[in-house]
Amino acid sequence: MSHRSSRRDFLKTAAGVTAAAPIVLRARTQATTPLQEVPPNERIQVATIGLGIQGQSDTRSALRVRGVELVAVADVYDGRQTLAREAFGNQVFTTRDYREVLARPGVDAVIIATPDHWHRQIAIDAMKAGKDVYVEKPIVQELDEGALVIEAEQQTKRILQVGSQRVSSIVYAKARELFRAGAIGELNLVEAWINRNSPTGAWQYSIPPDASPQTIDWDRFLGRAPKRPFEPVRLFRWRNYRDYGTGIPGDLFVHLFTGIHFVLDSLGPTRSMVTGGLRYWKDGRDVPDVMMALFDYPKTSTHPAFTLSLKVNFAEGAGDSQAFRFVGPDGVLTIGGAGVTLSRRSRPKEPGQTSDTFPKATQQAFLKEYRAKYPDQPELRPGTEEVYAAPPNYSDQVDHFQTFFNAVRSRRPVIEDATFGFRAAGPALLANHSYFENRSIGWDPEKMKRVALKVNESI
Repeated sequence: MSHRSSRRDFLKTAAGVTAAAPIVLRARTQATTPLQEVPPNERIQVATIGLGIQGQSDTRSALRVRGVELVAVADVYDGRQTLAREAFGNQVFTTRDYREVLARPGVDAVIIATPDHWHRQIAIDAMKAGKDVYVEKPIVQELDEGALVIEAEQQTKRILQVGSQRVSSIVYAKARELFRAGAIGELNLVEAWINRNSPTGAWQYSIPPDASPQTIDWDRFLGRAPKRPFEPVRLFRWRNYRDYGTGIPGDLFVHLFTGIHFVLDSLGPTRSMVTGGLRYWKDGRDVPDVMMALFDYPKTSTHPAFTLSLKVNFAEGAGDSQAFRFVGPDGVLTIGGAGVTLSRRSRPKEPGQTSDTFPKATQQAFLKEYRAKYPDQPELRPGTEEVYAAPPNYSDQVDHFQTFFNAVRSRRPVIEDATFGFRAAGPALLANHSYFENRSIGWDPEKMKRVALKVNESI
């Protein structure tokens, strides 16, 4: 045995942790089938509306699914239309106006990856035009928009799936299985943080040198947002502005809500309490770069009452870090690093004692009785870690698109439909209300609406 191996085994023993070899989870088939090998009547023709960073990532993942073909792209910046033809072929129809895409009879489904303030309108227009919809998170920008998208989905009978891929992940499916099996005991806390330390991580995306009123349809980008003179930073870094985005909650918290609700079969919290501020990235943005939030979840038939703690810092000097932990008295489920880890440590057999605070005679009498009940036998309490890892190169984003296109073909509903999507987006949007109004806010997770808190429920 090498010195390094011996030292590693010694450290594990000293720490009282037994770590088994990772168990590799079984992935769905993610090999790409060439389009020409798929019969024409089985092909799905898709269009992307908004070909920015997320739109390009979504499109490439969608095209890895069997029988999917990109036929159209809409984007208000001409350069992204050029990119579409360069990347996906000159046969792709391009336009500034998404309505021209919806008018094309050959389009079966659309990917909506626009700024948040356009999600509701384009999703509803697409469903009314007979298209199935994959819409990026959050499903809407404002709380009063969720019911409108749900109503349109129900009336048109179209498939709508929100683009938060954890719902289709084999890792989250394993976490859900472990939780249901009682692996951590009665849940009492969920905590997560996502910290970044780079300009792009803080949404300072590149601005093309040819950005101008001639190459950008500025009025179309603004849409319902307040009118203002041409300012390309607002288009290419739209997440920094309340007029178009939803800040940290809509970009990051909503992913965490989606994962929590899927793992726990939860409908959502009843109260939001948020603090934070603009601490570092003072570049003209009007949303925080540090945010901490607490949410109360009530007891339901699928989980006990618990507290949720979320944190994001865009200026974490130690570098990027993130964690997602489901905590109970018998163990902790940690999701991260393309896997889920179940950590457990047995409880001590004796409760411990503080008799040294008693008078000597009382202390002796107490210890005599205590040691009779709990013999003086120091014990190591070994811990265990079970790691369930996704296979190399696994993509939950591809699996999420596989789920969507399976539904497009079968007409069977998806998990992350408009209702599920809004139940994840609602608490995230509520976090913004709590922050900007500087108070705790109530939420009805069943009716999916903001409610007044009782006096004794406020901070």
